[in-house]
Amino acid sequence: MTIAMRQRAVQCISPAGLHNMAYVEWGDPDNRKVLVCVHGLTRCSRDFDFVAQALAQEYRVVCPDVVGRGRSDWLVNKSLYGVAQYAADMVTLLARLDVEGVDWVGTSMGGLIGMVLAAQARTPIRRLLLVDVGPVVTAASIARISEFVGKGPRFDSIEQAEAYIRVVAAPFGPLTDAQWRHLTEHSLKCAADGKLDLHYDPGIAEPFRAAMGEGKDYELWPIYDLIRCPTRVLRGETSDVLTPETAQEMQTRGPHAQVVEIAGVGHAPMLMNDSQVAHVRDFFHTT
Repeated sequence: MTIAMRQRAVQCISPAGLHNMAYVEWGDPDNRKVLVCVHGLTRCSRDFDFVAQALAQEYRVVCPDVVGRGRSDWLVNKSLYGVAQYAADMVTLLARLDVEGVDWVGTSMGGLIGMVLAAQARTPIRRLLLVDVGPVVTAASIARISEFVGKGPRFDSIEQAEAYIRVVAAPFGPLTDAQWRHLTEHSLKCAADGKLDLHYDPGIAEPFRAAMGEGKDYELWPIYDLIRCPTRVLRGETSDVLTPETAQEMQTRGPHAQVVEIAGVGHAPMLMNDSQVAHVRDFFHTT
């Protein structure tokens, strides 16, 4: 059964003024059981369509476009793109949802945002699923990501765009043709001249490089060590973002996360096939 999706937006604030953050939601809008799913650096809410369809009978599933991505506004002051702003926007979203607590799925950047919120006193996050991210992001992965973020070419056709995305997103692992097309369609916007552009603000690149691009690992152990909610990590077997060493240490510190390794995948498992969705369902105890 296909479950209908609703498109909404919430007004958020930054030091530079107001902006809209778009989100999609699935399931009963009055359901007090809410699952928030937050995407990676250059991705968007629609990455979670498959998870949402699978869990929407149990949850109200809410998937935001982090500011600067998808249907959300772009920030005028590009230096504000960062986890602090993203976390503040999510607090505004959670206030809009009007629930006491939520469960959280965060892929890559979405996981960093989730960790920051889960570490706060009186956090609304009850259970935290981190998809291929932890309190250490390796310098090697930062360098790799910096090679393409904010530098995407323009495309004459969706086929041309898909060919590009299949290359830069090869670490997502084996996907079907339909899944690659789904990712591509929701990665693009049509410009006034008819060309296709990637659907994110290229301005996200500079703050990313400034925050992470110093040739060092990016570490959040003090944040992770404050987390107390049940936590699970889905690690891509060949990930260069979350190393086996970091994943192992995550099991002995902070929330003592459970770690599940996804074979044949790098950064990051996209939660688009049944076996990966099953890990999400299992962790949140849905039927």
